[in-house]
Amino acid sequence: MFKLPTLDHFPLDNKTVLLRADLNVPMRDGAVSDTERLTRLVPTLKELARRQAKIVILSHLGRPKNMHEEKFSLRPVAAELGKIWGHPIAFAEDCVGPIAAAAVAALPSGHILVLENTRFHAGEEENDPAFAAQMAALGDVYVNDAFSAAHRAHASTEGLARLLPHAAGRLMQAELAALKKVLSHPERPVMAVVGGSKISTKLDLLENLIAYVDVLALGGGMANTFLAARGMDVGRSLCESNMLEEARTIMAHASEQSCRILLPVDAVVATALQAHMATQTVAVRAVPADSMILDLGPQSAAAIVEALHSCKTVVWNGPLGAFEFPPFDRSTVAVTQTVAHLTRQGKILSVAGGGDTTAALAHAGVAHDFSYVSTAGGAFLEWMEGKILPGVAALEN
Repeated sequence: MFKLPTLDHFPLDNKTVLLRADLNVPMRDGAVSDTERLTRLVPTLKELARRQAKIVILSHLGRPKNMHEEKFSLRPVAAELGKIWGHPIAFAEDCVGPIAAAAVAALPSGHILVLENTRFHAGEEENDPAFAAQMAALGDVYVNDAFSAAHRAHASTEGLARLLPHAAGRLMQAELAALKKVLSHPERPVMAVVGGSKISTKLDLLENLIAYVDVLALGGGMANTFLAARGMDVGRSLCESNMLEEARTIMAHASEQSCRILLPVDAVVATALQAHMATQTVAVRAVPADSMILDLGPQSAAAIVEALHSCKTVVWNGPLGAFEFPPFDRSTVAVTQTVAHLTRQGKILSVAGGGDTTAALAHAGVAHDFSYVSTAGGAFLEWMEGKILPGVAALEN
């Protein structure tokens, strides 16, 4: 399907595999609060263990200042991964040097070792060849299963691939296969649903999407900027007044590309962003001066649902309203449940990812009903923007 070397291409028996995983998981009070990324790693771990490889996991966690900071230690993450794996997982207090080397040497074949946070060393984010060489000395083969970190050219995501025989893990392989299905040769019509707060963070995404999708539905705070660009008063709503010209340019380019943009025609408004606020539903041309648009109105959600029924491929990024504060979750829930229903019926291929997307899908109870939900944030967006991801490019070379 693509030029990526995979686990099928390597004899791994009794080899020491340096597995770049994404253990950068949410933490609360020193414990893992969301295990989705850990669970997604299991298929690769199972295959490597079955083939009697020594599995040495490399990852970062958070943004430490190039030094050991206990709150960013991977020790509790390794313990949580052990619970999911069903067996104890070894942990080393460094990712290079004598401590790491001794832990790797003591690791039996078919077992797992997690090395300490790679970002405790400045060489990681600098993609320092000497630091990459120190890590490479610990293993025989490099496997990257961290698509969600592939947009960063760091030592453990890009540098190692230059030094060792390398392959993509099963999660990386699945992510790329799903994304290439919707970008390279999608079954048409193709629809993109894009929400979130700002267009300034998604300009490249929007410009790339209108070049190949047939319908682009906009929601969230970014839709307010497009409404304002059309001359509408959006009251106290979140709006990037400095981005109006960019919004007009995107709409003009969409027209040139025969991409239909669906903007809200009605909205749910309130005077404050709080759960269970008193609300009213108004036309987008009649937003009260003291109110904020906090969700799509029922007519707008219905228009997206209607368009979905005529599409074959759907890409989703971002919530349509302030879903964390009911009742401003109604449009996100209604539309994502429609996508899930059509996916279960086999009528559409649906791929979602980036930012708050996974949280919004989980809130709607459909996190496992899309064809594929990416674990990546920034990497998903950059791929959808058409950018080259260093971690992927390094594997392909």
